[in-house]
Amino acid sequence: MTDTPSTRLACVQLDIDGGNVEANITRALEAVDEAAANGADLIALPELFDVGYFAFESYQRAAVSLASDRLDRFAERARRHGVAVLAGTVIEDLEASAADGIDVPTESGLANAAVLFDSSGTRRLVYRKHHLFGYGSAESERLEPGERVDVAEIGPFTVGVTTCYDLRFPELYRQLLDAGADLVLVPSAWPYPRVEHWKTLPRSRAIENLSYVAAINGSGTFESGDQLVGRTTVYDPWGTPVAACDDAPETVMADLEPDRVAAVREEFPALGDRRIE
Repeated sequence: MTDTPSTRLACVQLDIDGGNVEANITRALEAVDEAAANGADLIALPELFDVGYFAFESYQRAAVSLASDRLDRFAERARRHGVAVLAGTVIEDLEASAADGIDVPTESGLANAAVLFDSSGTRRLVYRKHHLFGYGSAESERLEPGERVDVAEIGPFTVGVTTCYDLRFPELYRQLLDAGADLVLVPSAWPYPRVEHWKTLPRSRAIENLSYVAAINGSGTFESGDQLVGRTTVYDPWGTPVAACDDAPETVMADLEPDRVAAVREEFPALGDRRIE
């Protein structure tokens, strides 16, 4: 083990007001400021923190280019505080992003996109949700799936991102493992009644890949009657919860040890027994 300093991760379980974009952004920026003041090195927001997952009729109105002023506000906060910020996910206008020179999977339609800024405010990673939920949801009808699986070096960690429903598809996490990820951030909008699934799936992904997994959920009830389960949780490479909360708005703080992933993988070298062929 080396003496590499720990990384303080802040997972913002935001109370999301469906369709009320500006109020949600203001609340998110305030939470970023507070987390930075409490020593966070990396701050993560939940899925569709600006518009709310279940506010389907507001998606088109809320869609922006990833080079928009809206996301620039989070890049500016990252730069001001010297912290990395995962701007949860937002509804991306793919045509507008393409016009701004951003690589997109298709030049029309909308996507559910996460953007990771480093401590200088530089956009380091874009992840567009691969698996679009269709079980009684309009997401798969309104959005285009992502294709890329990228990682970014943030401090001592190699960070990957997935989104909510992606948790049910373990092969995606193997791709991140093979890309070097030792910390996966999962912005989500996970609703009741599937509480046990929410508690089991991110923990399983941590255990399988011997990686840190942080599952960042939202909070609140939408006009549709859907209520988010909250329970934002950070799991260590053994799958042990190291920080968590209930379903009320809260920022979950966890100090992540960069050397722990390598130590656990050395102690229990199951990944070396993979038969990839």
